Amino acid sequence: MKFHVISLPHTQTTEDFVHCAYTTKVVRFCDMMHDLGHEVFIYSSDQNSARCTEHISVISQDFQSQFFDDRHRKTFFPIEWDSRLPYWQHMNDNAVLEIGKRILDKDIICLIGGVCQKPIADCFNNHFSVEFGVGYEGTFSDFRIFESYAWMHFIYGKQNTDNGRYFDSVIPNYYHSSDFPLVQEKKDYLLYIGRLTQRKGLNVVNELCKKTNKKLVLVGQGGEVVGNKLVADHCELDCDFEYLGVITDRKEKAKVIGEAQAVLVPTQYIGPFEGVHIEAAFCGTPVITTDWGVFTESVIQGVTGFRTRTLGEAVWAVENLHTLNPQTISMYAFANYSTNRVALLYEAYFEQMMTLYESGWYSDWSNGIDKNQRYTRFYPVRSNRSETAQDYSFGY
Repeated sequence: MKFHVISLPHTQTTEDFVHCAYTTKVVRFCDMMHDLGHEVFIYSSDQNSARCTEHISVISQDFQSQFFDDRHRKTFFPIEWDSRLPYWQHMNDNAVLEIGKRILDKDIICLIGGVCQKPIADCFNNHFSVEFGVGYEGTFSDFRIFESYAWMHFIYGKQNTDNGRYFDSVIPNYYHSSDFPLVQEKKDYLLYIGRLTQRKGLNVVNELCKKTNKKLVLVGQGGEVVGNKLVADHCELDCDFEYLGVITDRKEKAKVIGEAQAVLVPTQYIGPFEGVHIEAAFCGTPVITTDWGVFTESVIQGVTGFRTRTLGEAVWAVENLHTLNPQTISMYAFANYSTNRVALLYEAYFEQMMTLYESGWYSDWSNGIDKNQRYTRFYPVRSNRSETAQDYSFGY
């Protein structure tokens, strides 16, 4: 198969933009498809580290500099999701031109910008355009891959349908396991890593750390230390904290995550994926989350972390972190969220989509379940009767 993958107008597809979840998703997706032996053409800005057949620059850094600067290392990316804005129009127009020079019958167009990239799809009506990582609301395609079932159902509700769609799918986010090595020995701090905003649950984090007398380490965009407080979007933290700013170095990031006693992810909204909680799992670091959104699918209660709904429950979770086994947590992440595993889920989806050129839903194709096990999730299975989660094997 041959893929045309279009990135975003505000980033480079490199390690320097690891804090942009969707740019990182583009890079890893290209890596996976290329490693499976497919042709991959990536359309982004001037710099690229994704493995591919060809990299095509469709928005120069000089053009980007008219709208974006280095503020994203301290605050949020200043991008707006409106396809009428000049940086979207410029990148879309150039992408259409360059794709047109290369595209052949049955090639697949892969989009990550939702309705902002619909103008690209509109120019190639005879090809399948796939939104391959939907964790946003502005979707349009007949072929959508959601980051979680929670988000798929949320979007269906927002779009006023209670019908399923056979050629949509759910495929979780994916990670190079070598980027987040297992750390068995933990240090005595709790970690928050992500955008510094009340919507991510920073008020909860603050109250929890004060209640448990735990040191908090924070990493992410949007914070400013003022006196003995951290001022962020719609909240202030006055617990015992250390603010490290934005970390773009992968090894440094993995070290901070891996050595934490737990990563706190008390997201207040229905989170489509909240990737840091799986990065933590790879490192063998448990998470304490809220009990909605993706967490209901991905956090195994009392095994990989704890889901909570009250401060009291979160305090109990901190006090019981010692019952969780870092190796079990890491094995769970590798079995379900590594690029090795998720590449097969994408392979199954695209093979299914290709059947539409023949008999489609009526096809005899069954590789999705009998070869790639696309609907299977691998869980740790308790192998003794102890009261702790120390001894597990893995099963379906």
